[in-house]
Amino acid sequence: MSFGHGQGGQGPSWGGPGSPDHDPYGARQSQGGYGSQDPYDPPASDRYDTQTPDWAALADASAARGRRKRWLMIGGGVLATGAVAAIVATAVVSMNGGSGTDNGTENTAGQLPTSGTEVPNQNGDPAPSFPSAAPLPPPDPKDFISSADKDKAPLGEDTLFPGKKLTMGDRVYLKAATTSTTNCAAATQGALGSVLASNSCDQVIRATYHKDGVAVTVGVAVFEREAQALKAKDQAQGGIASLSGSGIDTFCRAPSICLKTTNSYGRYVYFTVGGFTNGKNVAKTDKGVYATCDDLAEFTFRQILGRGQAQASAAATEPVTQ
Repeated sequence: MSFGHGQGGQGPSWGGPGSPDHDPYGARQSQGGYGSQDPYDPPASDRYDTQTPDWAALADASAARGRRKRWLMIGGGVLATGAVAAIVATAVVSMNGGSGTDNGTENTAGQLPTSGTEVPNQNGDPAPSFPSAAPLPPPDPKDFISSADKDKAPLGEDTLFPGKKLTMGDRVYLKAATTSTTNCAAATQGALGSVLASNSCDQVIRATYHKDGVAVTVGVAVFEREAQALKAKDQAQGGIASLSGSGIDTFCRAPSICLKTTNSYGRYVYFTVGGFTNGKNVAKTDKGVYATCDDLAEFTFRQILGRGQAQASAAATEPVTQ
């Protein structure tokens, strides 16, 4: 800070030779006949002169002294302010930039924050917040269809095999019949019934589709846990029993030769049995039967997977409860 020049003019006049305030007595002649003598120092011969004093001169002298006194007070205040600022600056340097030998300056109110210390927001604006951890990944759809504890979506003939027909690419299959039972062995042929029962099968849901003289029944066996389903798939023998209805007579029963498949996903094991509606045996060259079984197996897998995806999506959007 500069003193005396910040307002665009000279600083205060401190008095000096040639200035009006330097000698207020020598610039004025006495009106009492003393010539150039100081009115307060008359010749010795006139020291007891009773002539009236020059009151105007005395007033001017008093005013000049008052002015000088005011400037000195202002100047002294400036100097005092500068001295205090210097002392404060010295104290700050001593506390923060010293040699470190003065342990008494630690944790003082004037000490600057050290590395890692949170500096208060001086503007009063809310401080930015950052997540403390990465967001959780979305739930795995398979987790919801691997256990009955989490697989809570409605399950039945209409949820797995909705509608009256099935379209896969350019192929359209008509649905002939559907059914479900908790007596899993009743929906099977051969040794498959005992395999499902020994692994605690809950229910079997079946549907039959047909196209161009080829019919395929797909059956879904449901278990409590994925481990049970995997075991049943590995032990599977025999096959799912075909389901007739809506113009489709009984097919793929002994002694007919039909195409059978087995697979699983989550807690579900799904089977297909396909052949000709006229009872003809299936040969390896009958691509229509293979394609129909593949389409029905693929559609069933998508339906099971869709259950997991729907439940995982719903769980991801649910509000978090504390």
